[in-house]
Amino acid sequence: MTGLFDIIENVINQIIVPLNWVMLFLIIGGGIYLTIISRANPLLKISTGFKLLLKKDKSSVGISRFQALSAVLAATVGLGNISGVSIAIHQGGPGVLVWMWVTALIGATIKFFSCSLAVSLRNKDKDGNYLSGPMYYMTLGIKKWGRPLAIWFSVAGLVGVLPAFTANQLTQSYIDVIDPNSFLNIGNGNWKLIIGVIFTILTSFVIFGGLKSIVRVTSSLVPIMVVLYFLLGIFILVSNASVVPSTFALIFSEAFNFNTMVQGGFWGLVLIGIRRAVFSSESGVGLAPIYHGQSTSKKGTDEGLVGMLGPILDTILVCTITGLIIIISGAYLETDLNGIVLSLEAFRRLFFGFGDYILIIMISVFGISTLFTYSYYGVKCYGFLTTPEKGKYYNYIYIAAIIISSILTVEIVIGLIDVAFALMAIPNMIAIIYLSKIVTKEMRERSWI
Repeated sequence: MTGLFDIIENVINQIIVPLNWVMLFLIIGGGIYLTIISRANPLLKISTGFKLLLKKDKSSVGISRFQALSAVLAATVGLGNISGVSIAIHQGGPGVLVWMWVTALIGATIKFFSCSLAVSLRNKDKDGNYLSGPMYYMTLGIKKWGRPLAIWFSVAGLVGVLPAFTANQLTQSYIDVIDPNSFLNIGNGNWKLIIGVIFTILTSFVIFGGLKSIVRVTSSLVPIMVVLYFLLGIFILVSNASVVPSTFALIFSEAFNFNTMVQGGFWGLVLIGIRRAVFSSESGVGLAPIYHGQSTSKKGTDEGLVGMLGPILDTILVCTITGLIIIISGAYLETDLNGIVLSLEAFRRLFFGFGDYILIIMISVFGISTLFTYSYYGVKCYGFLTTPEKGKYYNYIYIAAIIISSILTVEIVIGLIDVAFALMAIPNMIAIIYLSKIVTKEMRERSWI
């Protein structure tokens, strides 16, 4: 089995290299273009986004803006920010955080445009529910070649939204922290399978209930967990306040390390930061517009401002806290630690020797809520490729993948997600750039630019 995993990992590594450069050009280049044509006004209206988040629209169709953002954050805040950051630092060192921040700010503008389009260009099914997301703003906004792009996006989405990373990292965290073999020694492989089955059962109860069931659970759990994680992180940073300035100095010095640049590793560092930031906030990938397009918002740019809050909260806020804790702890210097194991060790070191137990409770909630929300993305992608009514059958593939993902290596899981996300980002960014004039037109009408 190990030999097969090595072969799969090598194939993925060969594919991801050229895709990374295309993704780099489209997300960073496209994001800068969108920032210029919008005159960076969306970034100046963050406070308006928070006001809109709590404002309710009277509509019997769709979900509230708060529910839409909570569902999106359930998919991004958590293992993407906690485990994803540790993977980034393990691969690229402390300096990678700077490039995650840069990508997040650019990504916020991208999300503003994509979530605006998700509301401005959407359909309804026969029951009056919204059909939204990249595949719909592609087909409705780009008459000649929108459908091929939408099919491309949806096929890649079927793989990209599989619960590979979440199931894998959750299972690994239980094995490392709880050590179930101390209770019943049946081997880690068997325990991973058992834990995967448990996750499958828990997830099934929620995802087969549809959109309303998912947003009801996530809008209740996610805000509480984000606040608790924030408080825990701030407590640790305040307790180590004396080294926080030097940690920031290290982060920036490593981000612009001229020795790294000369040795040819600089762009590799930038790429790692972009890849992990994209995975963390999903900016440019096109998943968030699927939820935001279900919002009761009437104006596309209203939803765009709310959607833009995602990268601000999950990458700028949560990733920074996680990254600082990992670097201050010194755990990242242990070369054999990666993924969620690295984050757990950092929290253990800095919070009285049992911070890993508190963290595992939080990531359990984050991880399980992520399993709930990602299934909906797959349902919508499959529903577009077939019919909206048949989309729900994707859930059977999804729950089976939870078990399979639990036993794969973290390297294979990361590679699969990176490939799929890059393949989703390419058609989505092409569509956003092409359709950006629709959003800027509404911005001019509202005297924003």
